[in-house]
Amino acid sequence: MKIVVDENIPFAKEAFSTLGEVETSHGREITPQKVKDADVLIVRSITKVNSKLLEKSSVKFVGTATIGMDHIDVEYLKDRDIGFVSAPGSNSNSVAEYIVCALLSAANELYLNLCDLTIGIIGVGNVGSKVVKKVEALGIKVLLNDPPLLERTGDAEYRPIQELTDNCDILTFHVPLERHGNYPTHHMINEKFLRSLKKCPIIINTSRGGVMDTDAVKSALMHCGISQTILDVWENEPNIDMEILKMALIGTPHIAGYSFDGKVNGTFMIYDSLRRYLNKKAEWNPQDFLPKSNCPVVKVNERNVSLEKKLHKVVSQLYNIEKDDLKLRESLSVPAEKRGAHFDSLRKNYPVRREFFNTSILFEKEDLQLANILSKIGFK
Repeated sequence: MKIVVDENIPFAKEAFSTLGEVETSHGREITPQKVKDADVLIVRSITKVNSKLLEKSSVKFVGTATIGMDHIDVEYLKDRDIGFVSAPGSNSNSVAEYIVCALLSAANELYLNLCDLTIGIIGVGNVGSKVVKKVEALGIKVLLNDPPLLERTGDAEYRPIQELTDNCDILTFHVPLERHGNYPTHHMINEKFLRSLKKCPIIINTSRGGVMDTDAVKSALMHCGISQTILDVWENEPNIDMEILKMALIGTPHIAGYSFDGKVNGTFMIYDSLRRYLNKKAEWNPQDFLPKSNCPVVKVNERNVSLEKKLHKVVSQLYNIEKDDLKLRESLSVPAEKRGAHFDSLRKNYPVRREFFNTSILFEKEDLQLANILSKIGFK
């Protein structure tokens, strides 16, 4: 059995070679010719899986090691009776930790007191629900918006979008990219939406680039409709708009969900689904391969600084979001025809980033408030 796998999926050979012959490939180089004689295809978000790719192939099972599925023609797979699985929730904690780091970086840069702010979380699924818990731990007031969840549950905690646009200092988006249906999200951050904002908020997008109308956001930034943007996803990746990158407070190359733990979770979820599909016993366990944390302990001895600065210093030892921002801004000095390759290389060669739970905090002097917050956002 031949299994074609995106080379950026960690432990792909170790996991899937227990089930068949593995061939790895760059995600943008997975072509109809490459999958023609494949039985299984395992991808990430940069590979479009549709009739054009699979029409003349022998593929019987497709997996995507991602939460989002907008790169997959699910109906085509159903019509062809091709097995399919995604990895919902696999990197949700990674994205939530990214939001924490982004907020603390913004607070440090803009001299914000997080306890004075209100954040609107739009989309309260696998990712958004984890973001809720972590930002509440930071002392930020939270308002939620999720029309599909409101329809299913009738829970009044899911507020009308107008309540968020009227009252929030920060808006963060955690929605799937949907072009049709009852709740389309393509270009939901558009000129009309931006004109409805009352408080000139910070906009954060870690969902999909197509959720945001780039030109409308650039105009809102220039005319103070919004104060700042923190962007991890972009329209037309990997050939992103350099103007909006220049304008962003923080810009990163679609890596919010790229913690090593999150990526390995995705590998295991697809591996486990495939081996069940093939009715085979499990022969690979990621716990046997995970490296030790490169930062197992953080010592805290900060005094006479704000709570935000203490938190920022701790989390930046695990994940320094400013470094990812600087690496992406190197695109500005890269020739235009090479910028797409630069964006992809930042993702392909992304360094190991472990999640907070791998690190213990050691206090030299008792600080119960800080300890409580760090525990709630995931540290030991």
